[in-house]
Amino acid sequence: MTIIQQLRAPRSNPMLIIAAMISGNKSYFYRVGFFGLQDTLWDNYGKHYYKFCTIEGAVDFIFGAGQSLFERCSINVIGRALGKWFVGYITAQARENPKDSNGFVFKNCNVSGNGSTFLGRPWRPYAKVLFYNTSMANIIQPAGWDLWDSSQHENNIMFAEYGNFGPGSNTSKRVNWTTTLDLKTVDMMTNISFIDSEGWVHQYQQF
Repeated sequence: MTIIQQLRAPRSNPMLIIAAMISGNKSYFYRVGFFGLQDTLWDNYGKHYYKFCTIEGAVDFIFGAGQSLFERCSINVIGRALGKWFVGYITAQARENPKDSNGFVFKNCNVSGNGSTFLGRPWRPYAKVLFYNTSMANIIQPAGWDLWDSSQHENNIMFAEYGNFGPGSNTSKRVNWTTTLDLKTVDMMTNISFIDSEGWVHQYQQF
C-alpha cells in the first residue's frame, strides 16, 4: 500500500497508481489514476479531495473512513474481469458512529464500465455515501445498494442519490432504506467546505 499526500500530476502526464492507501489529513489528487480489481483505493481517514481522477475496480474499490469529495472523477467498473454474472460494489464506506463527520461524496462524476455493480455497501454501521449530479451507465443494479452484513443497521446508514442522470440512475427500484436528502444537506455535502473549511485545497494548487 502507498501513503500519499498532496499529490498533483501534470495535465500532460497523469500519475498512475496501482492501489493506494490514503491516510492523513488535507490530501488532494488531481488527474491521478488508481487501478486495481478489489480494494483499489483505501481512503482510510482524513479529509481528501479528488478531482478529474480515474478510479477503476470491481469489488469495494473505493473504501474506508475518509471524509472525501470526488469531483468530476471517472469511476470505471470492470466487473466482467470476474465473470459474466459477477456483481460488484463501488464503495464500502466505514463511518463507525453518528458523531463521525466522514463520508464519500461523488459530485459531477461519471460511472461507466462493464459488468454489473451496486453503488455500495456499508463496511461499518453508519456508512455515508452521496452520489450527486453523476452520470450512471446501465451497469448499476436496480436496487442500487446492498446491506452486506449490516441488516440490523439499515436505519443508521446514509446512502443517497440526488440529481443523477443516465440509464443507471433510475431510482424506482432502489432499496427502501436509502436516504432522501433535503437541498440544504445536499448543498452542504457537495460544497468544498465539506472537506475544506480552512482553504487548504487552494493553498497548494489552484484547480
